[in-house]
Amino acid sequence: MKLVRYGDFGRERPGLLDTAGVLRDLSAHVDDIAGEALLPDTLARIRAMDPATLPAVEGAPRLGACVGRVGKFVCVGLNYTDHAQEAGMPIPEEPVLFLKPTSCIVGPNDNVEIPRGSTKTDWEVELGIVIGKPAKYIEASDSYTHVAGYCVVNDVSERAYQLERGGTWDKGKGCDTFGPVGPWLVTADEIPDPQALDMWLEVDGVRRQTGSTRTMIFDVPTIVAYVSQFMGLQPGDIITTGTPPGVGLGMKPPVYLKPGQTMRLSVDGLGVQEQRTVAAG
Repeated sequence: MKLVRYGDFGRERPGLLDTAGVLRDLSAHVDDIAGEALLPDTLARIRAMDPATLPAVEGAPRLGACVGRVGKFVCVGLNYTDHAQEAGMPIPEEPVLFLKPTSCIVGPNDNVEIPRGSTKTDWEVELGIVIGKPAKYIEASDSYTHVAGYCVVNDVSERAYQLERGGTWDKGKGCDTFGPVGPWLVTADEIPDPQALDMWLEVDGVRRQTGSTRTMIFDVPTIVAYVSQFMGLQPGDIITTGTPPGVGLGMKPPVYLKPGQTMRLSVDGLGVQEQRTVAAG
């Protein structure tokens, strides 16, 4: 299934895309694509519905982030060997974890703000994992039973704030609008092998990133199990899994975003995002 949230920011409604690409309203059955709606039993109930019985949504409403009420937005850094090399950082022996604040989450096609004073705002196409069942101290062999599905994430990053301002990475990762998520939450049954997904990102029509989840250092089961050793995971939590090479930081010379540009990005089977960059107000 392709689950979506649509409508004005902060007032999104739950929906799904049927096989013909028609947006259908799910609000009579779940209050949001969030929390308990992502439990295995609830997803099974939605999957058993005939989409034709759900009201079609007219027009082309804004798409919000495909998951609502996200409790944790966990990120894995330097998870592609060639990206670590282009960033001039050692290959990690364990997953590098950091958190993005949930306040940075926006829809897949919303504007991305270049923060005040920013000179090094960068792009990162990533595979996002959406948790569907609580996970704490689990083994990698059990990880997939805790995954509701997958989505596209743009882990927008301000490199000067991340790397040159002291402390942890968080201050360069959590600016408002730095977490476009969606357009769809594609349930795990439609993505049989998350380690075989091509991905790409363009800026103003120029291809900047071309990669595949095949080259991840730590795979999806390892990541979910690893994170669960440090924090309990709940339905609706998002884990984003690192980016392939081609970020602005790694170019020679580096190239960064400025207001008035357009990013387009995608992961196979998970839809396309498109954001316009604007100056923060």
